[in-house]
Amino acid sequence: MKSMRILVADDQPKVRFALRVALERQPGDKAIGEAIDANDLVAQAKSVCPDLVLLDWDLPGMSAGEILHQLRQRCPFLKVIVLSEKSELAQTAMAIGADAFVSKTDLPEHLLAAINECWCKP
Repeated sequence: MKSMRILVADDQPKVRFALRVALERQPGDKAIGEAIDANDLVAQAKSVCPDLVLLDWDLPGMSAGEILHQLRQRCPFLKVIVLSEKSELAQTAMAIGADAFVSKTDLPEHLLAAINECWCKP
């Protein structure tokens, strides 16, 4: 199995750190990059074309819908999990094209399960 390339996109350093720690504790090879705003994320996606992006719904720079559109143009097979503290945004996130939604208040196991589910989807 090839190494999974994951980009964590959140403007809050503590959130990025917590996500990185959770991901690094999981078995398997993965390269983890970080983006602090929409422009940084789009630029990194263009050069790396990651397998998965953990996208903060409120990432500064552009709307989540616009970010998803730009990411899909550059990396059509990219999986995107939208993260937010507002669980009521789950349906909206899925409607704009997210592969999954995880509340930031959920246990880390929920995020890891969503990642594994996305990784296994064709």
